[in-house]
Amino acid sequence: MSSPLFKGNFGLFNHYLYGNENWVKTTNDLDISAWAKRIADTGASRFCVTLMQGNKYMLAPNATYDRIAGTKPGEACCLRDVPMELGLELKKYDIDLYLYYTGDGPHFDDVIGRRFGMVVPELPEDENAKHLATPFFVKNWAAVLEEYAVRYGDLVKGWWIDGCYHNSLGYTDELLAPYYEAIKKGNPHALVAMNNGCPPDEPKKNYCREDYTCGEIVDFTVVPSKPTADGALMHILTPLGMPPEGQPYYDSWCRHGIKRDAAYLAEYIRKLQQVPCALTIDIWVGPDGSFDEKQVDTLRKTSELLQAKS
Repeated sequence: MSSPLFKGNFGLFNHYLYGNENWVKTTNDLDISAWAKRIADTGASRFCVTLMQGNKYMLAPNATYDRIAGTKPGEACCLRDVPMELGLELKKYDIDLYLYYTGDGPHFDDVIGRRFGMVVPELPEDENAKHLATPFFVKNWAAVLEEYAVRYGDLVKGWWIDGCYHNSLGYTDELLAPYYEAIKKGNPHALVAMNNGCPPDEPKKNYCREDYTCGEIVDFTVVPSKPTADGALMHILTPLGMPPEGQPYYDSWCRHGIKRDAAYLAEYIRKLQQVPCALTIDIWVGPDGSFDEKQVDTLRKTSELLQAKS
């Protein structure tokens, strides 16, 4: 397929979620050129990083967010535009930038979450939770997304939006539409995926206009039977790390360690390429943008094995 989603052998994903009272210093101290170089060293062709997840901290300035939240620059949104700088650095290596956003906003923050229209300390799975994604919240949260999307334009090739849950939040195609339209306003060619949770087997389409599947799966075992899911390009996102001892297998995101070795990964990627299905691999990232060297070495070897048989 000609879609940029299938460029190269795999993409990388980082949960960069270190927001706290030192957020401005943490982000200002990042060596973004070194971060980009580490990504390139793995052989990845795409890189997706979290703008936020659950709490109030955002990885880039956003005037719309500050207006709705009642915050000053630097209190929640860092002062440095990390995605912009990172995307420009990645272009030097011909690596595409993707961004992670959510459908539940800063819901862990009682004050700011209420100002946006959603506070969910623990997302409940019951009938009373099915109207949490209100038009009021979606309007506010889509406005924040639109500011980012318009600013970044075609520098961002795709978006992976988490927490677009039908059962626990009450999302419908109508309520998801403002997010999709905000992204397309910034880049009409940007690819959009909206997550409704981890499927039991192969990836599913979650939103009627979704461009590619979120494909959240916890191990490198699923090989889809077809290249699309109701028109959405097939894509899988899987963590390479291992959960801490005694924790469930699902708790593998942004963890150290190696779930599968290079030989296994190379063979798995070859199987996906036959479908075709794109693969994005989640790896650990530190506050300074550092990686787990064992993971980097495994990915580098995987790239070499794939290159040797190409």
